[in-house]
Amino acid sequence: MEILNQLGGLVLGSVPTMIMFVLLVIAYNLLVQKPLERTLAERRARTTGAVEQARGAISAAEAETAAYEEKLRAARAEIVAAREQKLHQWNSERDAALASAREVAQERIRMARKDIETSAATARIQIESATAQLSDSILRAVLPAGTNISEAHQ
Repeated sequence: MEILNQLGGLVLGSVPTMIMFVLLVIAYNLLVQKPLERTLAERRARTTGAVEQARGAISAAEAETAAYEEKLRAARAEIVAAREQKLHQWNSERDAALASAREVAQERIRMARKDIETSAATARIQIESATAQLSDSILRAVLPAGTNISEAHQ
């Protein structure tokens, strides 16, 4: 029975400790655990919100990048089209200049041919007159003196 008395005394002595422990657990819950859980939940919400905002910013940046790339492609296509148009214009101008040069060259050739034909006709006339004079000179030299040259031509 003494053991029971001692146990009773110990239990009775431990009641204030148990009450203190229960109060300490309640105070811990009220003062530390619940504010800590609220702070962690708030932090989790902020982190999730920040992650969502970052995802939204990334999506917006990707959309802007796509728009810029499209504008860049359009600008490049415009530059290529302008360059092609300029090349076509230069080729047309070159072809026109070549055609003009050909026409000028053809005209010079025609004029040169006319000049050659005129010179050839003049030369033929001179050769024919020189031939007649030369044949007369040859006949005078070959025939005896006093022979009529006009009778020799017949």
